[in-house]
Amino acid sequence: MTLLALTGGIASGKSTISRMLAEHGAVVVDADAIVHDVQSPGSPVLAAIVDEFGSDVVRPDGTLDRPALGARVFGHPERLAALNALVHPAVREESQRRFRDALAGDPQAVVVYDVPLLAEARGTGEWDLVVVAHAPAEQRVQRLVAQRGLSEADARARIASQASDDERLALADVVIDTTGDLDDTRRQVDELWGRIAGR
Repeated sequence: MTLLALTGGIASGKSTISRMLAEHGAVVVDADAIVHDVQSPGSPVLAAIVDEFGSDVVRPDGTLDRPALGARVFGHPERLAALNALVHPAVREESQRRFRDALAGDPQAVVVYDVPLLAEARGTGEWDLVVVAHAPAEQRVQRLVAQRGLSEADARARIASQASDDERLALADVVIDTTGDLDDTRRQVDELWGRIAGR
C-alpha cells in the first residue's frame, strides 16, 4: 500500500486534487467526512463538545450546529485548540481503521488521506508522500468570497486560523500549484500519479 497525505489550506484546491486522484483509482479517506461521522448525534465526541462549548451548539434535531461552533472558535486560538483536542484523537483512530480496511481490500492500494489540518495536527510520520495543494492566501480569499459567499473578513479569519503556507510547504514532498486552471492542476496530478505508479 502507498499512503499519501494530501493537505492544503481552505480553498487551495485540495478537494479537486483528491477527486482527480480518485479518478486514477486511489482510495480516498476524507478527514472532513470522518470529522462529521465522529461528531454525529449520540457520539462521545459530540457529548464532549457540548460539555466544553454548551448545549446551544447543537440543533433541535441533535446534530452539531457547525456555524455556531465555528463562530466560537475561529479567531480564538485557545478555543480552537480545545476543540481540536476533542476531535483529533477520534479522527485519527477512525482514519487508521479505514487505512487498514483499504489495505485488507487491496495490498497494492494507493490511499490518499485528504486532511486539511495535517500541519496543525503535526501528522504521525507514516506517509510515503506528503502532497500540498498550494495557492497564495490572497487568491484563496478571493475564492472563498466568490465561490462560498464568505465576507472578506470571514475568509481572512478562516485562513488565519489555519497553519501558514510556509508551515504546510515545509511538510511537502510534492507541491501541486493550483493558481492556474483545472487543466494545469490535472497535468500536475497526472505527473504525480505516474510517479506513484512507478514506485
